[in-house]
Amino acid sequence: MKIFLVGFMGCGKSTLGRRLAARLNYQFVDLDELFEQREGTTIAKYFVSHGEDAFRQEESKILKETGFTDNTIISTGGGLPCYFDHMEWMNANGKVIYIQMSPKALTSRLEHGKEERPLLHGKHGDDLVTFIAEKLAEREVHYLKSGIVADGISLTAEKLEEILANS
Repeated sequence: MKIFLVGFMGCGKSTLGRRLAARLNYQFVDLDELFEQREGTTIAKYFVSHGEDAFRQEESKILKETGFTDNTIISTGGGLPCYFDHMEWMNANGKVIYIQMSPKALTSRLEHGKEERPLLHGKHGDDLVTFIAEKLAEREVHYLKSGIVADGISLTAEKLEEILANS
């Protein structure tokens, strides 16, 4: 089974994905890391050089053209589910779990790692909270198309495994 983890940046997709993969003896793939390996640059630098549209096109190719084997957990970028037909494609090709968190909780997690995240660059304090709340409101329409919605606040790999077993 392929398991796609979706949610806003900072919700824990990569961390939980790695831990869940270890528990289930699955392979783990982080699409952002795969993008950077294939392009030979960071996502932030790619955004500056090529723009968001080019990034989204390449991100889409990586999602759909990578032959993910069964028993793989795939952590997606925060915006990936919101473009093209990605949510429909992921739902048709595996289980999709949305790791849901509030804007305030996300802000707390993202406050110190903003430099690596192009959409957050230069945002601080209330501006950061407002940006996250607005962007999350736009994206959640897509995230909620997931087959499973999990509360990310105290989510652990163990809880995620239990949720999967009961779905």
